Amino acid sequence: MHRSRLSVRKRPAKNNYWPVKSQVPHQHVLQWVVKPVETEPSFLQKHMFGCQGIYLFGRLVFVLAARAEPWNGLLVCTSHEFHSSLIVEYPCLRPHPVLGKWLYLPQTDDTFEENAPKLVLQALENDPRIGVEPGESRRKRA
Repeated sequence: MHRSRLSVRKRPAKNNYWPVKSQVPHQHVLQWVVKPVETEPSFLQKHMFGCQGIYLFGRLVFVLAARAEPWNGLLVCTSHEFHSSLIVEYPCLRPHPVLGKWLYLPQTDDTFEENAPKLVLQALENDPRIGVEPGESRRKRA
């Protein structure tokens, strides 16, 4: 039986070097928030549980979410130890109701347009309070 050329897909060669720029097929509605960091060589954006994960300097720093609450805004990836200092600096932040280990700035907050870009620029300055090391990928067992 003859196979059509369309049915044969070639997989791209796997690149084991960090970072790999992800090509997001469409702009996220909150993409304007991270525009200032897109030129940073370590910038990486990829899909993450229906949202967009933003990586800088090899760390997951933000998740852009534009779904129903509580997934509508900017999730700031951080450790519990930094919650209080970030909340003092940005009173609009609160622990995310589902992912309590991260802080959340809802898009409905009156200060979102002012504080979200400030947080992004702070991450660009490599603030150690913002960002978590990504975990190892786990393969599913058959």
